[in-house]
Amino acid sequence: MVVKKGNGIQLKGELNVPGDKSISHRSIIFGSLANGTTRVRGLLESQDCLNTVNAFQLMGVNIQKEHDKDTYLIEGVGVNGLKEPKKLINCGNSGTTMRLLTGLLASLDFYSVLYGDESLSNRPMKRVIEPLQEMGANIWCRNKQLAPISIKGKVLKGINYSLPVASAQVKSALLLAGLNVEEEIKIIQPKQSRNHTEIMLKKFGVNLVDDVNTISLPGGKKNLHAQNIVIPGDISSASFFIAAALLIPNSEIKIKNVGINDTRSGIIDVINKMGGTIEFDHIRNAEYEKVADLTIKYQNLKSTVIEGDLIPRLIDELPIVALIASQAEGTTIIRNAAELRVKESDRIKTIVQELGKLGADIEELPDGMVISGPCNLKGGVNVSSHGDHRIAMTLRIANLISSEDVVIDDLECIKTSFPEFNQILSSIIQY
Repeated sequence: MVVKKGNGIQLKGELNVPGDKSISHRSIIFGSLANGTTRVRGLLESQDCLNTVNAFQLMGVNIQKEHDKDTYLIEGVGVNGLKEPKKLINCGNSGTTMRLLTGLLASLDFYSVLYGDESLSNRPMKRVIEPLQEMGANIWCRNKQLAPISIKGKVLKGINYSLPVASAQVKSALLLAGLNVEEEIKIIQPKQSRNHTEIMLKKFGVNLVDDVNTISLPGGKKNLHAQNIVIPGDISSASFFIAAALLIPNSEIKIKNVGINDTRSGIIDVINKMGGTIEFDHIRNAEYEKVADLTIKYQNLKSTVIEGDLIPRLIDELPIVALIASQAEGTTIIRNAAELRVKESDRIKTIVQELGKLGADIEELPDGMVISGPCNLKGGVNVSSHGDHRIAMTLRIANLISSEDVVIDDLECIKTSFPEFNQILSSIIQY
């Protein structure tokens, strides 16, 4: 797709980004496992989240969207009420769906198979499978780590497990398996990762001890109680508009109802380190997650170092952070981010390659990248999203500050997380 250069534009106006993807997945999962009817408002209707909806419908859960409303009704069946699916469960491109369901299904007494698209079928699942097998799970897959994943659920034992890498998905998979285990589940994290699962488990009435980097789930079968959930806007989706407003002269936008959970707000800390400022208004707790309205204006930024405990708090935002860094004064270093290599694409390699085509001064590291700026992005070239939604959206924003038109292949992949992206972006561009 040819995307026209953005010279002479500015961004103005107010916008809402769709519901948080991580919270949307978990709302479907815990609503299905609860007793009673859970109401979910603001569910992200992306391909990834709808794959999770379809998975639970295959296992006998009635999930319906209220007519003409932004609300889904989930008639929960209880932790042990799911039925063996008569079909294979298609996770599409969603690593969250596959990894979390692997944990849940390992403890349920039926057979199931999870599969995905080409990208997901080549993403490593070993980090989830190995601790589950330590708990006694019967799991089979290709090359001991690749989908399809076959699971014959059974009674599992508890585990005391130290995560080698901070991972919300692995942590969540073990906690889901633990909902049906008679012994304690104890998880130790090297760094704090996003904590939506812990927050939601408590919301649904589960007795969980969460001491920052140590999470304990007592033994015994759990009863979850239906809830009303309002999902905040996704800060990962907001990050693309934050970046655009920071980089395009005379821009000023307000993004309303954005989730600012401390385990997800690393991009805000990075912008502060780069000398930028984001204004927060109407800070509040929507149900159980902290939410605010964010105002972002064009600003000159400086380089910084992004590493350590910051990385798990903005792992999904690092592609767009690399673009921001290309326009900042000095040399920005991103390290300790090897996790990027096992996302929908090898995001270190792909972002270095594609921003490099546009003229960015960017160098690949084994666990990150080095970006020197500011540099003029030239455009006038063909770039590839590599089928990765976050790379595609980063390139779309890069085009706005390029001197010539850019041809981006496969913008369709954006639908996996943000179907309305191009429509919302167009609504705030002024010529």
